[in-house]
Amino acid sequence: MNKKSKLSFSLLLDDYRDSHIIKKIAERIDQSIAGIDRKIRIMEVCGGHTHIIAKYGLEQILPETIEFIHGPGCPVCIMPKERIDHAYIMSLEKDVILVSLGDMMRVPGSYGSLFDARAKGADIRFVYSPLDTLDIAKENPDKRIVFFAIGFETTTPMTAALIERQIKESLKNILYHINHVTVPEPMEVVVSEDDSNIDAFIAPSHVSVITGAKIYQPIVNKYKIPIVVSGFEPVDVMESVRMIVQQFADNRAELEIEYKRGVTTEGNIKAQKMIDKYFEKDDFFRWRGVGDIPQSSYRLRSEYSYLNAELIFDLPDNSIDDHKLCMCGDILKGKAKPFDCKAFGKTCTPGKPLGACMVSDEGSCAAYYRYGRFNKI
Repeated sequence: MNKKSKLSFSLLLDDYRDSHIIKKIAERIDQSIAGIDRKIRIMEVCGGHTHIIAKYGLEQILPETIEFIHGPGCPVCIMPKERIDHAYIMSLEKDVILVSLGDMMRVPGSYGSLFDARAKGADIRFVYSPLDTLDIAKENPDKRIVFFAIGFETTTPMTAALIERQIKESLKNILYHINHVTVPEPMEVVVSEDDSNIDAFIAPSHVSVITGAKIYQPIVNKYKIPIVVSGFEPVDVMESVRMIVQQFADNRAELEIEYKRGVTTEGNIKAQKMIDKYFEKDDFFRWRGVGDIPQSSYRLRSEYSYLNAELIFDLPDNSIDDHKLCMCGDILKGKAKPFDCKAFGKTCTPGKPLGACMVSDEGSCAAYYRYGRFNKI
């Protein structure tokens, strides 16, 4: 471990309860990488991992030949402006209550954010659980409740559970605007591009608890790169890096599970059946800054189209580009870091974000801003 790494470890991790384990893992990584004559660029797909890496300065305690690349795994960050506009428009309709998760409130669309819509009189409520929507619907029987559903495979079963409860309880006033997206498809998009610089992936455990680690195997098979499914503690991330480095040392490219205490190969079959009961894959979803990705999102099955807010409200069908100064798209594809953006920390801050990467708690720009990563390390 070089002097810079030791200093960073002392400053950033001494207060972490498992710092002694982190140090041992870092030493094992140093030993394993000694015989590897190349740089290893690891994309952590999920924004939750990005925040752990930035908060604890994990990159600083690793050899300089290991680089973290930040991926598109933030469901708020990848939400295109036109979908935010849908929420904005519906919220201002007469007798509508729009319900969503809290992160969505500050994401800028072309008309403004949902906070701006609320300032104009819209009744917008954020919930911690989709099932809270049931109480809102029962308390407001004369209102149309629109649940603006977001999230990866982790939260999709909860929306399915809400639909099931609504049908069971014969509630007629809940509609759905579905924005659930899936992880493997954008992973393949970013690694398949000609100028991709990705050598390995750290995959999110919370998604994998639902889907099983099996969803990543086709990517491993096709692109011959290691994928390790990781938990969200600093120890998990460091151990996942060690596993990836060991694969390079052994000249292997395999799918491995670091988070074995929660993730299996097959996943949660019951949750998967709930998803399949109410949803099917959509033709494509426009990922903010990334573009149209086929089969990367869910839509309600046709038998539940009477619950589909997109078919009931008059919503525009157009695509809207991000602010010209915003580099969120390149950041989500792993082609830039937040400090490469001229607006970062200047005209774009958490208080006044230009793009979604600065809005969400899982956004990489928000992580860099929060933890002082304004310059290259």
